[in-house]
Amino acid sequence: MKDSIVVKLDHVALRVRDTLILPDTNWQIDRGQHWAILGPNGAGKTSLVKALTGDVPVVRGTIYSPHELSQASRAGYVSFEQHQRLVEREERRDASRYFSGDLNRITTVYEILLESCAAPGSCSIDVERMAAELKISHLLEREIRVLSTGEMRKVQIARIMLDSPEILILDEPFDGLDESSRIGLAQIIDDLMDDSRTVILVTHRQREILPNISHVLALRDGRIIFKGRREEVLIPTRMELLYPASLKKPFSIPTEGTGPKKHDTGSFSKVLVSMKNVTIKYEDTTVLDNVSWTVKSGENWAILGPNGCGKTTLLSLITGDNPQAYANEIYLFGQRRGSGESIWDIKRQTGIISSDLQIRYRKPITAFEVVLSGFFDSVGLYQDYTPEQKETAEQWVEILGVADKSDRVFNQLSYGEQRMQLLARSMVKVPRILILDEPCQGLDRTNRQRILDAIEIVGYQSKTNLIYVTHYPSEIPTCMTHMLQFENTRTGRYRPKSRRL
Repeated sequence: MKDSIVVKLDHVALRVRDTLILPDTNWQIDRGQHWAILGPNGAGKTSLVKALTGDVPVVRGTIYSPHELSQASRAGYVSFEQHQRLVEREERRDASRYFSGDLNRITTVYEILLESCAAPGSCSIDVERMAAELKISHLLEREIRVLSTGEMRKVQIARIMLDSPEILILDEPFDGLDESSRIGLAQIIDDLMDDSRTVILVTHRQREILPNISHVLALRDGRIIFKGRREEVLIPTRMELLYPASLKKPFSIPTEGTGPKKHDTGSFSKVLVSMKNVTIKYEDTTVLDNVSWTVKSGENWAILGPNGCGKTTLLSLITGDNPQAYANEIYLFGQRRGSGESIWDIKRQTGIISSDLQIRYRKPITAFEVVLSGFFDSVGLYQDYTPEQKETAEQWVEILGVADKSDRVFNQLSYGEQRMQLLARSMVKVPRILILDEPCQGLDRTNRQRILDAIEIVGYQSKTNLIYVTHYPSEIPTCMTHMLQFENTRTGRYRPKSRRL
């Protein structure tokens, strides 16, 4: 029986900074078992799996394994946080390249994978074999920062698998993926589940628990509330106990700001966004091909399309973050891009929540300061705020149910908790355009519903016009008036088609 144990937690308690969590935790994983971990945002899921990698200290009890391997080599971890660290490392390398004059140097996927080889002598062969197995051979010469979310997930898995872990931990691997990518990644993960390794899947969506998952562990409020075989745990009565009911209390928009109402006929342009025959290319790759699109005051747009079709690029033309906007005919708020406006003129009238913003927002400031930074469109808080702005921010964090996290350091919150704070940040100034790029990503069932309820109120009652991007059609709010859907053409390129809802 001893040889069948992969890892065993015996009366364990963990410390996350100054807080003791998961007291008196017992959990045994046997060979041939594959586990899913469920629970609300902030329940302790990530801390629990990080204890298996040695990244969260055990202050009571023991983590036992019959093998002589170190925890670091035995458990591989794939997460959004790891993605964030890879991007952060690349930014630090950019600084070094700048001072050395090596400005054209980039880190490719191949180099990232090469770093992770367990057996240096056969590294090149191993990298090519793993890339072929995970169907990412075409990405090997790409820079890591230009990868889509789905591509990055596969690269992260390949990177970990090259180290031959006995335990493979996947923390929300399907977040941000379109349906086709989710199906493809699910097949890859399912194929990795065999007797030679244990897969632990952390997820918020019950439908993402794969067929080969044999056991489920559920956490709430920093404690295991039940665990066992999947058929014993995944029953409606237990799932209702796991997730708190969504608060359906009525609320109104905290502030109307200084902008016009949706149907104001004053001096503001009724056409908020106008793109005419826009083409965006990167070397030999065409991302947007002759795209025309108009957003008028009073319209809320849902944008759908597969990973890599150009949705993020389209949004970057609105936020002012894409320099190729100046080479195209694009009008924002009645003014042509490149006619003398500053990027701050654009950002002042737009708000955004996205994975890219969350990757870049790594400031060690409080969650409430992050929310306040939305008034100034800054990553970090560098300006004094008014009492009125403070009151508005307080109202939004209360509406979204995250006021109890306001004093916590932002980069010490869980992924889902960060997401909720960034949503409050995007809403505080009630912008003319609010871009919501996968706003429900990383959120549990209760917080998803809370955000969707808030979006409905903003969409129906405020002056703000919404642009809402999702891979889940079932999560499109009813306040959406139009849809822009990217569809594959015979040439292999994606073109957006618009329609009224």
